Amino acid sequence: MNVDLGLLAPAFVAGLLVVATHVPLGRRVLARGVVFLDLAIAQVASLGVIACVGWGLDLDGWIVQVAAVAAALLASAVLVWTDRTWPNIQEALIGVLFVSAASAEFLILADNPHAGEHVKDMLAGQILWVSWDMLWPVGLLYATLLAVWLVARDRLGLLGFYVLFALAVTQSVQIVGIYLVFASLILPALAARCVPARWGLAAGYAVGVAGYGGGLLLSALADLPSGPTIVLTLLSAFLATALIRGICHRSVMQA
Repeated sequence: MNVDLGLLAPAFVAGLLVVATHVPLGRRVLARGVVFLDLAIAQVASLGVIACVGWGLDLDGWIVQVAAVAAALLASAVLVWTDRTWPNIQEALIGVLFVSAASAEFLILADNPHAGEHVKDMLAGQILWVSWDMLWPVGLLYATLLAVWLVARDRLGLLGFYVLFALAVTQSVQIVGIYLVFASLILPALAARCVPARWGLAAGYAVGVAGYGGGLLLSALADLPSGPTIVLTLLSAFLATALIRGICHRSVMQA
């Protein structure tokens, strides 16, 4: 079966851009113990987009981008406040935010004949429809966020981290969908924990690149939905990393 690499190329580059920012952010999320933060922020950003759909606005318009960013930043501000006020139940409150935003989306789309399609796009994404024209502003944003992270990650503080996280997730959820946002943040970060600390970031990036590259190729060869296929390929890459680490560890112990 022939594979159109020209079609897959912008989707793969989009995946690389997502991985570039989400691997270091995902490692910090795991370190803070707020695993579902990305799902909640992504869902609220999606709510901003769906609200614009409910108002009949053009999804390609700048107002939709503003609404998504504003919703994500508002959610971040709320979570910063709850983290400082009720740190012991922060993970539970993150879950409440997620399910509340998801429920609000269904209410907004209750009378929309294309509701199922909109929800599917927000969850599974449409990475194959990414064009080169869409990628340069995304790349510029991610490069800026990554530069801020590399230079000032230890000085950002709680609010700075949440804002940076919200800006990254807001853009990525519109490119790859909520499922892939979560998978791109958590699975490479988990893989990074399977190797010595000095190799952690490299292992995370390797899993991310393998997941997107292998997932896109497999989806094209088998004619499968790209988003879910990439998620499971990322999972496979993480499991392979963990398996190799386990085999190496047993070999060292037996030597």
